[in-house]
Amino acid sequence: MAKKTKKYRSKIAEAVHEGVYGMRRLGLVDKKTMREFDVRCLTAVDDLSARDIQALRKREGISQAVLARCLNLTTGQISQLERGAKHARGATLKLLCLIEEKGLEAVL
Repeated sequence: MAKKTKKYRSKIAEAVHEGVYGMRRLGLVDKKTMREFDVRCLTAVDDLSARDIQALRKREGISQAVLARCLNLTTGQISQLERGAKHARGATLKLLCLIEEKGLEAVL
């Protein structure tokens, strides 16, 4: 299985997180504490504006229907995101950020 890559706030955050993760594997740190370290050390997902989402879709050269299919949304929901009537959250925002960073192929 391939190792998941994580994006850290800094080199120091990476070192601290890896140390605490090692302690978690040894049973010295509980699950709740590990989650707290994840939040503190890992880079937060950036919020995307309606224009950002539309520009992302156009950069990838796909229709709203295709993007909707990739995100498991309806075409109407994509339209709402692109008009600013709704804001991307949760898994949708995470997938959009992944597409922005690595391209559409990352979610296919």
